[in-house]
Amino acid sequence: MNYRRTRAVFIKELHHITRDKRSLIMALGVPVMMLLLYGYALSLDVDRIPTLVYDQDRTEASTDLIHQFQGSRYFEIRGFVNGYAPIQRAIDRGDILMAVVIQKDYGRDIGQGRQTPVQILLDGSDSNTASIVEGYAETVVRNYSVTLRTERMNARAGEHPQPPVDARLRVWYNSSLESKNYVVPGLIAVILQIIAALLTSLTIAREWEMGTMEQLLSTPLRPVEMVMGKMMAYFVIGLADSAIAVLIGLFVFQVPMRGSLLLLGVSTCMFLFGALFWGIFVSAAAKTQLQAYQMGLLSSFLPAFLLSGFVYSIETMPWVIQVITRVIPARYIVTIMKGVFLKGVGLEVLWGELGLLTLYAAVVFLFATRKLNQKLV
Repeated sequence: MNYRRTRAVFIKELHHITRDKRSLIMALGVPVMMLLLYGYALSLDVDRIPTLVYDQDRTEASTDLIHQFQGSRYFEIRGFVNGYAPIQRAIDRGDILMAVVIQKDYGRDIGQGRQTPVQILLDGSDSNTASIVEGYAETVVRNYSVTLRTERMNARAGEHPQPPVDARLRVWYNSSLESKNYVVPGLIAVILQIIAALLTSLTIAREWEMGTMEQLLSTPLRPVEMVMGKMMAYFVIGLADSAIAVLIGLFVFQVPMRGSLLLLGVSTCMFLFGALFWGIFVSAAAKTQLQAYQMGLLSSFLPAFLLSGFVYSIETMPWVIQVITRVIPARYIVTIMKGVFLKGVGLEVLWGELGLLTLYAAVVFLFATRKLNQKLV
């Protein structure tokens, strides 16, 4: 590989990028827009759940139970109704996710020490959210039940019994359990995958459509030099996108940075190499810019979003899908991002992911070079 020829391709491609102001603004602006949009919109937190109450008892005991829900940050009482029909209409319209129904004679049964049912109605159209809401509601009712039983035992025996098991919870790495701390690092990785692949997916196809490839063929330029030169030009844009995305994560979303910036930078570079080489491979394999764009989008966005562990836990996927995720590079950069941002772990833990990203970049580089050589021949 000749350094001068590679440098000439790099400068040529860089001039092409900087001349097209709209494309340059999009290349730098789209990651910012996506990060802000998804960072604020994509929240996994389930709190302030809109709730209706149907209190058929209307006693001091039922009011006390309602206060338990009102005092929890997970529930927001939107109103009180006098029947099931308003609850059904509110759930059908999507105005509420849950309703609490307190049966008649609830206060009398509580006073006599009887087991008293409390009905919880949930909107199960979103099964994941409904399961979380169910857990919150059961916790409120269970804690209130324990409080009542303890008060009753105290009144009878004058003692203060202690629970046999006292769970002391401590959450590591994300003690506030804010979903943005989990979402934003993974979102940075996914956005870089999409942008990097799309930036380079058009470069070779554009040369053929514009008729400039014939001019390049008349030079001593070799395929490996063309691939490296074009990649390095877009690598500069990718580094700028990475720096902007990390700064937004740190200062806008205030995601904690507990690990090494050096490790984060090296990992990001290796990931960008692989993603950019993949875009060039797609561009060399496609016949038109439209086909290259479609192939680049399908091969970057969907795998990175669905199979990287960014939103959906890989451990809960079927084993066949788990095997497929092992060839998705976004999986490894998402793990590195979360490890560096949240856990503060270093190379002693993440060396495997970094090694696989390096291997992926090398393999895709060979594929892109070979495919371009076939195309030129």
